[in-house]
Amino acid sequence: MTHATTSSKWDRLLFTQVDNSALVLFRIIYGLLLAAEAFGSIALGAVDRLFIEPQFTFTFIGFDFLQPLPGFGMYTLYSLMGIAGLMIMVGWKYRTAIIFYSIAWAYVYLLQKSSYNNHCYLIMLLNFLMVYLPAHRSASIDAWRNPEIRKEFMSRWIYFFIIGFLFIIYSYASVAKFYPDWLDGSFPKYLMSTRGKNFDILQNEWAHISILYFGLFFDLLIIPFLLWKRTRWIAVVASLFFHLFNSVVFQIGIFPYLALSFLLFFFTTETIHKRLIWKKTYYKAREIIVPKSKNIIIFCSTGFLLVMLLLPLRHWIIEDDVLWTEEGHRLSWRMMLRSRSGRTTYYVVDKATQERTRIKLSDYLTEKQSRSAQSKPDFIWQFAQKLEEIYAAKGQDIEVYVKSRVSINGRRYSPFIDPEVDLAAEEWDHFKHHDWILPSPLYVEEESVLSMQ
Repeated sequence: MTHATTSSKWDRLLFTQVDNSALVLFRIIYGLLLAAEAFGSIALGAVDRLFIEPQFTFTFIGFDFLQPLPGFGMYTLYSLMGIAGLMIMVGWKYRTAIIFYSIAWAYVYLLQKSSYNNHCYLIMLLNFLMVYLPAHRSASIDAWRNPEIRKEFMSRWIYFFIIGFLFIIYSYASVAKFYPDWLDGSFPKYLMSTRGKNFDILQNEWAHISILYFGLFFDLLIIPFLLWKRTRWIAVVASLFFHLFNSVVFQIGIFPYLALSFLLFFFTTETIHKRLIWKKTYYKAREIIVPKSKNIIIFCSTGFLLVMLLLPLRHWIIEDDVLWTEEGHRLSWRMMLRSRSGRTTYYVVDKATQERTRIKLSDYLTEKQSRSAQSKPDFIWQFAQKLEEIYAAKGQDIEVYVKSRVSINGRRYSPFIDPEVDLAAEEWDHFKHHDWILPSPLYVEEESVLSMQ
């Protein structure tokens, strides 16, 4: 690194050194949450349900080579992940611990998607980002044992990067809600009748309207309100209510508390230091230190944010409605947005004898897997491929046909998969519409109206 005597305005903006208390405290909280996630998955039976009970897992398409570890391997892995989380929290062998957790989490994330949500995706991204952030330079065992790495400051670009990342996430979460079922209140009502059914107060009309507008505008305005000093405490109170509400009603694990920990980056360094981590030395010199890797830092940070900005837009170039087809839904911050259910039957046809056999899903899938394999197109396609593999191992060459009807947000069930298409012979394309997914009911109704005019 070089201490700049003369510097450009960009150098001053990005590489002025500021106190790192927020990042250090975030590391402590994040490590604790990662440990809780890993140990909690063992204690609450998630490891068993997702990796031990199933005959096979539904991986992300293209990662079929990933397989669960045999025997007690998955329990061992999650135990090691829990220990790594604690190591991250106390800053002991931080780089080793965060790299291990990043790789392990990416493995279990890509290995199964039956419990997919955007929160797991966020954790995977954060893990790899934390590998590169200097979160262990203070208030850590590493800094205590090796004073040479101890620093009470970091470059200001880290603040900008984290806030920019959060702005993208929350903005897309809000924009995705601008669709008819959210705006007319029908989905909030349906959501409360299913996920919030244990709370009588949430069955009232006023509660549905409140959830409609609060959910919409919270995601849209939370980052700007946190950045503006006059509205910051309003945003903090709103965040506490929003995320604790989600934790109690939807029981979505560590995410609400992870989201609340991001509030650390919106207060002044003085506030974080004085109120939350006062025993740490406070840095206020505000030196400008331009690293030799300046161009790489700017390129990689900008590139990452650009990918985050563009990836959620891909469903706009794919035919039909993403709410119906699911194509482009994942990795797009489309959170708490829809509910799907399906009534689906699989048939295999022996090519040699033309004998047609109906598949009993419970012979192959867990209840959780079955729900997705009846309503989500990528699961349906993957199960068809798996059936072909299973029968091929028995020496049979088969075709796989599917009759499926799907309901979105409690609507009537409508035909979803073309029953004349052999799904075992179809290819998957991440960026293209699959013609064996039938047009959405809305599209069909619009075509009917137009044909009558």
